[in-house]
Amino acid sequence: MFVGHYGVSFAAKSAEKRAPLWLLFIAVQWLDVLWSGLVMLGIEKLRIVPGFTESNPMDLYYMPFTHGLPGALAIAAAFGAVGMLFWRDRRAAIFAVLSGAVFSHWLLDLVVHVHDLPLWGDSFKVGFGLWNHLSISFPLEIATLAAGAAIYARAVPARNPRGNALLWGFVGLLAIVQTIGTFAAQPASPQGEAQTALLFYAILAAAAAVMDWARMRTTARRSDIRAQAVAG
Repeated sequence: MFVGHYGVSFAAKSAEKRAPLWLLFIAVQWLDVLWSGLVMLGIEKLRIVPGFTESNPMDLYYMPFTHGLPGALAIAAAFGAVGMLFWRDRRAAIFAVLSGAVFSHWLLDLVVHVHDLPLWGDSFKVGFGLWNHLSISFPLEIATLAAGAAIYARAVPARNPRGNALLWGFVGLLAIVQTIGTFAAQPASPQGEAQTALLFYAILAAAAAVMDWARMRTTARRSDIRAQAVAG
C-alpha cells in the first residue's frame, strides 16, 4: 500500500487529537522511511522486475529489518517511546497511538504484498498477495484512505465549508498521487525508488501539516466569531 496507509493517519488523529497529523503521516510510513534508507545503503534489497505483480514491478526479496515482524514491532515501540517524550500527560495514550500507527503499516502491507514479509529473520515469509489483483488492490487503497478521512472529518469537524473542502481536496490529491504511482512510468532502479519514496513521504507529511493547520484555523476563526456574537 501507499496512500491507503494515510487512512490510518486520519483515523488515528480522531483517536488522539493531540497528535499532529503530519506526525501521524510520518508514523504510518516510518517502516518504509527506514526501508528507503537501508535500500540506499545496500542493506535491504529489491529488484525491479517488470510484470512482477499487476500493481508494481518490485520484488522485495530482502527486507528483514524493517518489514520482518520482530523488526516492525521493535521499530513501532521505539517510535512510540520517543514520541511520547514530547508530551507531559497521558503519555500512554500517545505511545499507543503512535506505535499503533507505525505497526499498522505492516498489517496493511500483509494484505497486499506477495510472500515477502518475514515472520522471523529472512524466513517464513507471508503476504496475501492482493498486488496480483489490481482491480481489488487499487480500489481498496482508495477506500481505506477515504474511510480514514471520513472518520477524521466526523471526529474533528470543521464548522466552515472551506475546512471540509480543504480536507477532501487533499484526499483527492492523495488519490491522484496513488493513480500516477500505479499507472505511470515504473522506477528505473532500486535506488531511484527509495529516493522517490523518501521525497514523497516528506512532501505529503508537509502538505498534511498545512491542511490540518488551515482547517483548524478556519474552525477556530468561526468559533471566535460565534463567541464574540454571544458576548455582544
